Amino acid sequence: MRFDVLTLFPDIFQGYLGQSLLNRAVEGGLVDVRLHNIRDWARDKHKCVDDRPFGGGPGMVIKVEPVVDCVEAVRGYDADAGHLVMLTPQGRRLDQRGVERLAQQRRILLLCGRYEGFDERIRTVLQPEEISVGDFVLNGGEVAAMTIIDSVIRLVPGVLGDEDSSTDDSFSSGQRLLEFAQYTRPREYRGREVPPVLLSGNHEQIAQWREDNSRQRTRIRRADLLEDEKQ
Repeated sequence: MRFDVLTLFPDIFQGYLGQSLLNRAVEGGLVDVRLHNIRDWARDKHKCVDDRPFGGGPGMVIKVEPVVDCVEAVRGYDADAGHLVMLTPQGRRLDQRGVERLAQQRRILLLCGRYEGFDERIRTVLQPEEISVGDFVLNGGEVAAMTIIDSVIRLVPGVLGDEDSSTDDSFSSGQRLLEFAQYTRPREYRGREVPPVLLSGNHEQIAQWREDNSRQRTRIRRADLLEDEKQ
């Protein structure tokens, strides 16, 4: 799985790429993450990538030329042009089904916005898939890009030490239930004990407890998911 991140602030990713699961996946050759500075495709000597919006208004808008030039050049670096994703609060809200769909791609290009957004012609020329990570506004698309990378690599074979780890996650494989409660040592902490069934060794009873707990947690925390289940 290859990710090409197109951003005005590539240094934001340096610490992220060197940590934990992603770092091991990159070192193991399972995941490839490449950073591209959109500013490198600016057409003037000052490397300007934004300008005031026509019609007036606050802030600055990312210019069309450097972005289109950057995307087209990066696509040409590989025989597989890849699947282009624009991170924008106007996009379709990401869910686990969307993550599973993205995980089927061999190469994903993540286009990160900044300032007041993109010149509209970037959308019409490049026709990216537009994705939002939630109904809120970030300072830029970099954190959203990390969110997509983090969620997608969990589904890449070999990335997780235990391949079953992702199947029990909340929302995985289309399930509409939150994950059941998890416990580890010590058995008792400040008067709160691990449910005895989890210590019983009876796998059938444990499985039933987990299913019941999952449904109970969903009913309390995300009842809307159970409503969706009935439709």
